[in-house]
Amino acid sequence: MSTLLLVVGVVVGVAYIYRHIVVRGQQCTSRAKLHGKTVIVTGKKGPVGVMWRCSNTGIGKTTAIDLAKRGARVILACRSQQRGEAALAEVKRESGSSQVVFMQLDLASLKSVRDFAETFLRTEPRLDLLINNAGIYMQGKTKDGLGLMFGVNHIGHFLLTNLLLDRLKECGPSRVINVASVGHNFGIIDFNCLNTHKALGQGDSFYDVLKIYCNSKLCNVLFTHELAKRLQGTKVTCYSLHPGAINSELARNTSSLFQVLLIPITAFFFKNTVQGAQTTLHCALQEGLEPLSGRYFSNCTARNLYPKAKDDVAAKKLWELSERLSGLV
Repeated sequence: MSTLLLVVGVVVGVAYIYRHIVVRGQQCTSRAKLHGKTVIVTGKKGPVGVMWRCSNTGIGKTTAIDLAKRGARVILACRSQQRGEAALAEVKRESGSSQVVFMQLDLASLKSVRDFAETFLRTEPRLDLLINNAGIYMQGKTKDGLGLMFGVNHIGHFLLTNLLLDRLKECGPSRVINVASVGHNFGIIDFNCLNTHKALGQGDSFYDVLKIYCNSKLCNVLFTHELAKRLQGTKVTCYSLHPGAINSELARNTSSLFQVLLIPITAFFFKNTVQGAQTTLHCALQEGLEPLSGRYFSNCTARNLYPKAKDDVAAKKLWELSERLSGLV
């Protein structure tokens, strides 16, 4: 009996530590006010059964609510007008702010990215924070023939950031936040595949799709690494981050029984959207982060990267390829 009680005690203790340290995690402690500042939070509404992060659901919406509460003018940039306008009403209601705007942006279309940037630059005089939050997890092709995860998770944000950089520089100090994933640790960049297929990999198996997603997240981290080097001497800084495993809408389109079975698992092992937004908010708001430009954050803390995620040669090569594929050169 004593052995059983000891085992139970250890299990409970480990569970408590995991829940309160890993899942709950650190909180953004900044009390910064953002009156007079303008923020873009990107998002993409995926098809049925697809995993995504977007500014009209999940951590993107939670991030938008927090920033709006601080007085920022918040632009919700996502594909679906219907869902975007519904989120617009919710963010306004939850934040108590009328300074929230929906602007349509489809990251799977380079034309849409350019149209968004043109409209934004014409109608909005400031840009202080660009939060590249959107992410998608599925195989397919963009409207421009790129691999879908490469196109949405990397190229769309790469183009958007570059089109808005001058405005960010004018309004400095300003920041670019790229929401990546711990999955970048398992990614590789196959430049032969990119040059041949304009994609980060081939195949539709579970493993293939997961691998391509991780590759796209490595693109996010390398993009941030190279962007920081190119921004030296300006008042713009940039950061990439892992938000944690988020209990968001991943099972929204599954059966009711499956959703019920997932409740205890997601409640224990996954962050809720408020917890999941904390590292994004930390990178966007925390004072004194400028010397850490280009770094990768997890749990509101700068983390060391494996050599492949800070490879100067690979980062520069990816940038130059991205310039060509996005039509910047």
